[in-house]
Amino acid sequence: MSRIGKLPIAIPAGVNVTVSADNVVAVKGPKGELSQEIDSSIKVAVEEGQVVLTRPSDSKPHKSMHGLYRSLINNMVIGVSEGYEIKQELVGVGYRATNQGQILELILGYSHPIYFELPKEVKVEAVTDKRANPIITLTSCDKQLIGQVAAKIRSFRKPEPYKGKGIKFVGEQLRRKAGKSANS
Repeated sequence: MSRIGKLPIAIPAGVNVTVSADNVVAVKGPKGELSQEIDSSIKVAVEEGQVVLTRPSDSKPHKSMHGLYRSLINNMVIGVSEGYEIKQELVGVGYRATNQGQILELILGYSHPIYFELPKEVKVEAVTDKRANPIITLTSCDKQLIGQVAAKIRSFRKPEPYKGKGIKFVGEQLRRKAGKSANS
């Protein structure tokens, strides 16, 4: 039995959830609007300020889809009401980040700067304080999209295990390795 799928999703004030005939769930709130197509075997109902998902049988595919779609709809409800934020830190001498609108310019020790255009659903802010590492802040109502954008930015220069240089998430613990030992 899917423990996640059984839980009802509470709809906060100001959020509107609609289910169309072709099994598309649309969630509209103060931060934006999102929609997700749901498999036809999973039934979605909005009742008494809650979203309830039911499955036709206890077969393994139905169980897995039950929990999956419940999580996706819950992420959409949280996204349009509160939003999501990811902070990334650039660790390294000379590493810089600036943004002009939706274009993020990264200087990461390569021979050229990297220009990365972000989707319009994701807002970006690059802050550089004196004597501190530059911080990139991404905000969006779509959890999947913001995670994908953050992973792409991180892929430009992943943190290395010796000095920890690269792009890391704020608060992330990196596994560090000892360098060469000077025993001779």
